[in-house]
Amino acid sequence: MEYSDPIRVYSTRAFTGRFMPSLQLAAALKSDFGKFFVIRVEDMYRHVHHDVPASRSYNHSCLFLTSGRATMQIGNSTYSIKGNELLFVPAGQVFSFRTGDVNEGYLCHFHNDLFVNRISKKESLEGFAFLRARGNPVVKPGVQAVAFITAIFNRLLQEYTENGLKDVEMIAAWLMAFLCEANRAYVATDPFHMPAMHIVNRFKELVYLHFKTKHLVKEYADMLHVTPNHLNKIIKRDTGRSAGKWIDEAIILDAKAMLYQTRLSVNEIASATGLHDPSYFTRLFKKYEGITPAAYRKMIETSGT
Repeated sequence: MEYSDPIRVYSTRAFTGRFMPSLQLAAALKSDFGKFFVIRVEDMYRHVHHDVPASRSYNHSCLFLTSGRATMQIGNSTYSIKGNELLFVPAGQVFSFRTGDVNEGYLCHFHNDLFVNRISKKESLEGFAFLRARGNPVVKPGVQAVAFITAIFNRLLQEYTENGLKDVEMIAAWLMAFLCEANRAYVATDPFHMPAMHIVNRFKELVYLHFKTKHLVKEYADMLHVTPNHLNKIIKRDTGRSAGKWIDEAIILDAKAMLYQTRLSVNEIASATGLHDPSYFTRLFKKYEGITPAAYRKMIETSGT
């Protein structure tokens, strides 16, 4: 039996209602906040009272800190940022985070549709690597860029607070200006290592797209036109984890989200991740998480999250 992706993808309204059920927060967000909103981080995350487990959203998110620190798991990796740094979560990417971070700054949440028929050159936002499921979602702007980005966020926040999306063209224009500033500041790695980083980024993207059907390093090496040994060497050197571990962790991350968000049986979840041997799936899950899938689900249910 084949399964479509059963992980719940949250709309903005469903996500805030599930994890941030606050009348005060609801009053700060406009009626059409499913398409776009911007808010101060300190005004939003104080309403988050428990950890957010593996989830997905229809929208892109960007966290811009002016002080403090923030840590989030995006895909298979954990990222931390501090003041004057940006962290992007592409639409559809699995993410999770814990409570306890102390920080200030801005959170921006937006859908691709905001740009359709307004700024045709970038309407799909494909030009921005940090909005795709590949590469490094952390952007560290220089001093001048930070000043520009701060000014743009202040202007976006003022416009949104006073007028919501009454003037969508203005919101889209300011948001595009921000994305262009972020893109200019975006540096994935040292330029001298760009060929290897291209392989690393492309490998991550391919794993994100194919981990349910392709489980062998050789399959990804073939798609990248390199040998399995060369691919493993590059991935291990640049990420600290082997190519095989990246594939395994993508499967486990997907399974964790399904265990939390669905009522599929463990056997059904194994099939949905492409592992049709439930015993092997359980062994793999326990190898990485230290407990069985059934125990993990029970732990989540017991925690009340």
